[in-house]
Amino acid sequence: DGGDNMSQTVIDHDHRQEKGGFKRKKILKAMFIYVLLLMITAVTIVPFLWTLSTSLKGQNDTIFSVPPQFIPTSFAFENFVTVWNTLPIPRYLLNSAFLTVFGVVLPLIFCSFAAFPLARMNFKGKNLVFLLIIATMMIPNEVTMIPVYLIIQKLGLLGTYTGVIITGAITPLGIFLMRQGFVSIPREIEESAIIDGANVWQIFWRLLFPMVKPMIGVLAILSFIAAWNNFLWPLLILDDPNTYPITLGLYQLQGAFSANTRLIAAGTIIALLPIIIIFVAFQRFFIEAAYSSSVKG
Repeated sequence: DGGDNMSQTVIDHDHRQEKGGFKRKKILKAMFIYVLLLMITAVTIVPFLWTLSTSLKGQNDTIFSVPPQFIPTSFAFENFVTVWNTLPIPRYLLNSAFLTVFGVVLPLIFCSFAAFPLARMNFKGKNLVFLLIIATMMIPNEVTMIPVYLIIQKLGLLGTYTGVIITGAITPLGIFLMRQGFVSIPREIEESAIIDGANVWQIFWRLLFPMVKPMIGVLAILSFIAAWNNFLWPLLILDDPNTYPITLGLYQLQGAFSANTRLIAAGTIIALLPIIIIFVAFQRFFIEAAYSSSVKG
């Protein structure tokens, strides 16, 4: 009995050591991940902080210095006032808002319509169609820009908002995101709706579409950022300065204030504010989508 008790004590001791070693490894791994994330966050947020600091600096503050001066000696809010009064910023913001509304609503509609049959219906060549759609994500936009421009020209849409909006109405990434959202819904829910007499449209709109709100939120945020920051395509399509979005309007700051970095930074902050507000308001959808994907995985 004494030998058995001693053996059990040794086993318990070894088990505690093993458990303690596993716990230490887990803590070290978590610390490494957090430190890495903090480093990545610092690298990505420094340019924004530098721009914000520059927009608030007065004439006596040094913009480029080593080490950089992030806190101005005197806050010059008149930089924003000067930019606002020099350029038609309200018009640019209104134009951007108009383009962004369609740049968000249309992808949500068309990407959902395309993703639903790829996720919930069975037809010949479904996987091949999906693979071809995903394959287009590997093609740079610069490769397709000239052919698309020629198509827009043939349609007579140059100089119009339609020519800007139509090219972003549906995206491979949007189809992929919405398909993953629809795939994550159990089949039993759809089968129960069919037994109750629901048709395909009712299943899509009333049942499944409300259940993929996290993916809808993610796609809406990504579409908003893409539409709001769109620069090159509006530059090619639009020719009337009164129709320019905020990105093209800020581009004119280089001509108006070519030597004044403070005013250019102030205009950049004005353009960034809507994106920051929207992202903060809807960031929970990113978390919900990531959580649902991890649970499904």
